[in-house]
Amino acid sequence: MPRYFFDVHIDRKVQRDDTGTDLATLEEVRKTAQRLLPDLAREKIPYGGDQRAIVVVTNEESHPVYAASLNYAGLWLIR
Repeated sequence: MPRYFFDVHIDRKVQRDDTGTDLATLEEVRKTAQRLLPDLAREKIPYGGDQRAIVVVTNEESHPVYAASLNYAGLWLIR
């Protein structure tokens, strides 16, 4: 079963996936990347301001196979 690596890019910082995940199909790769994005929005994106989280998936040969992004815009309406 092929192994894929899910690297996370937020605000010019990269968190490398050194472990990887074994997935049977490219559809599983897509679904896994998409499931990561809401968790990133809740846990990793700083409070306030605009941010973009990008998940770049590479295969065992380090070739990119899929990318997913989430744009977050936050604006306080009260002070």
